[in-house]
Amino acid sequence: MAQVRRTLEGKVALVAGATRGAGRGIAVALGAQGATVYVSGRSTRGRRSEYDRPETIEETAELVTAAGGRGIAVVADHLVPEQVEALVARIDSEQGRLDVLVNDIWGGERLFEWESTVWEHDLDKGLRLLRLAVETHAVTSHYALPLLLRRPGGLVVEMTDGTAEYNASRYRVSFFYDIAKSAVLRMAFALGHEVGPRGATAVALTPGWLRSEMMLDAFGVTEANWRDALKTVPHFGISETPLYVGRAVAALAADPDLSRWNGQSLSSGQLARVYGFTDVDGSRPDAWRYMVEVQDPDLPADPTGYR
Repeated sequence: MAQVRRTLEGKVALVAGATRGAGRGIAVALGAQGATVYVSGRSTRGRRSEYDRPETIEETAELVTAAGGRGIAVVADHLVPEQVEALVARIDSEQGRLDVLVNDIWGGERLFEWESTVWEHDLDKGLRLLRLAVETHAVTSHYALPLLLRRPGGLVVEMTDGTAEYNASRYRVSFFYDIAKSAVLRMAFALGHEVGPRGATAVALTPGWLRSEMMLDAFGVTEANWRDALKTVPHFGISETPLYVGRAVAALAADPDLSRWNGQSLSSGQLARVYGFTDVDGSRPDAWRYMVEVQDPDLPADPTGYR
């Protein structure tokens, strides 16, 4: 299915935490709609973050520009308020506006310990995870929202893992991971109350099973042959590219009736049904429905009817 293009011409976005994964996919999708996208992160061609991954923030900006927008890379650690303040001041100076803020800062993949109790989990790693996943979002919103609220119609997206409905009754990975993802859901709810009366919209958004660079590496596959991983991880058949959730953000940003979503928890699969966009292969994965109806009940892996 061809995607509608150039719906965000003249709009300015900040995708905080855009070096890789969902953040990169969102930035590129916004660029494909013609937006100017500031992309922030810590990994550059000259210096890697503690992730020690090859993806860089400069690459993301180049991908945004190649997609049809204007990508602008800014190195920033969102745990350092002065750096975030300077980032927003730069956007104000260069553009005089901010229409979309995406809080996608995370950085916790190598910090959480699966099925580890709070007393077993490495405490320093757990507390670092909470700072990266929660404090960064608060710092960024503190500095960016006054600029976004200058014009009506702004969008704030809090990226998380899991919908509010799914996470409410399920233990997510570990004490620290569960708290981090639930806190971000609640952030969107709280921001909805604060920005809604001022003409903006805040939502929480989750992708499904994301075929991020790190996930593909973990399974020993690439985007070109990702289905080879189904031999050992059958439920991976419901997975989606980062561009899928990116198209969800782009669709929200272009919606003239955006305020109907204020304060809500949304998913890429849910929004694909509403707005009609697809993943790059033309499918519409609905991972959270699949998990409830197939994966969690331990039924045989079969994404038929779910993508």
